[in-house]
Amino acid sequence: MKRISTDMSNQDMQYHMRLREYRMNDLQNKMGEQKRIQRLRDDPIGAARAVQLESKIGRAQQFYKNVETVQGNLRIAETYLRSAVEIVQRVRELAVQGANDTYTKQDKQFMAEEINQLLNELVEIGNARLPDGSTIFSGDRIQTIPFRTLSGRVEGASSEVITQVDYIGSLARNEAEISEQSFIETSLPGGSILWAEQQQIFGERDATNFQVLEDASLFIDGKEIPLLAGDNISAVVAKINDAGLAVRANLDPVKNSLVLSSTVPHQLWVEDASGGTVLQDLGIITGHGKPPHNLSKEAVVSGGSIFDMVIYLRNALYKGDTVEIGGGALKGLDNGISNLLTSLTKLGAQDERLTTVANRIDYELPELQNQYAQETGLDLTSAIMELKMLEYTHKAALQTAARILPPTLLDYLR
Repeated sequence: MKRISTDMSNQDMQYHMRLREYRMNDLQNKMGEQKRIQRLRDDPIGAARAVQLESKIGRAQQFYKNVETVQGNLRIAETYLRSAVEIVQRVRELAVQGANDTYTKQDKQFMAEEINQLLNELVEIGNARLPDGSTIFSGDRIQTIPFRTLSGRVEGASSEVITQVDYIGSLARNEAEISEQSFIETSLPGGSILWAEQQQIFGERDATNFQVLEDASLFIDGKEIPLLAGDNISAVVAKINDAGLAVRANLDPVKNSLVLSSTVPHQLWVEDASGGTVLQDLGIITGHGKPPHNLSKEAVVSGGSIFDMVIYLRNALYKGDTVEIGGGALKGLDNGISNLLTSLTKLGAQDERLTTVANRIDYELPELQNQYAQETGLDLTSAIMELKMLEYTHKAALQTAARILPPTLLDYLR
């Protein structure tokens, strides 16, 4: 049973008028933002789809920014590497000239002075920075100067010159995400790019009876290699060779000691895991210090950086030693140039990949934005028509209500 009162018609009329006012206000807000979905209840399925598209658009925009940043930084690095190639090629030209006995000792000292200046510039290139202040050739230690120099007196030089250049960066590489779960290297370790020769570390301890006493691990070039208690030297060598590194391990045929050799020019980084002493026991490293400055004094190390080759050549020219000038120095410079050109080739390939990714995002982003607009966009023509209809019906309802609602006390007081 429904109870009918004299106030019921007034309440019903007010309810429907407020409902139309709410719908008009809601429609005006949607027209103002030009979106048909303002709350989840407007279209739950459409809202979920819109959130997914909005997230994908945001990620695509960030990927594009990453591509632009990385590509710009790599192109700056390429410029420095090209300068390094030109410097080393000029140094090689001087080496070829200096190996000719038609030049006097004084002429060779003049060549050495030029090489010394080129060496200083080469160090500046090695310690170059990006516009944001981060160093280019320090691996993942982007706030660290990668190359530290030591100066001293050299026979034939008129003043102190650079006598040693040490790499204090890292071999680790930073990465940037340029598409979904796709990464590209963004840092360049100077310990490999500016290296000239294959490095070898010869342990001096006989490993014939060596055995791992307890489960341990060692790190080579940043990769962990687990060892088990009871592993002999053959097992250690096999596990290093199976680790997929640019490093080969073998036993010295004379001393039967462990030998580690790089297969591509770079500085070897070796250390024992915390608590382990495998490499210490084999005479490769000491128990203190961090790579690459933790090598044992007993170990014999060969292979140097491009800086080492230039310093060796400069010193030979200062002394006027023709044999040294045309021997190891020239070969080391050739290796260094080859490694620099290889690095430039890799940078070119990375640049091409980044260009391809940028072009794909350029095509993909407008499509995603179009889908998002279709999902959330408001048909403005239909909305205007609906709003006008609501306004018309609301006005008509107010006029009708004014006629049919019963008079009140105020009507008698007019």
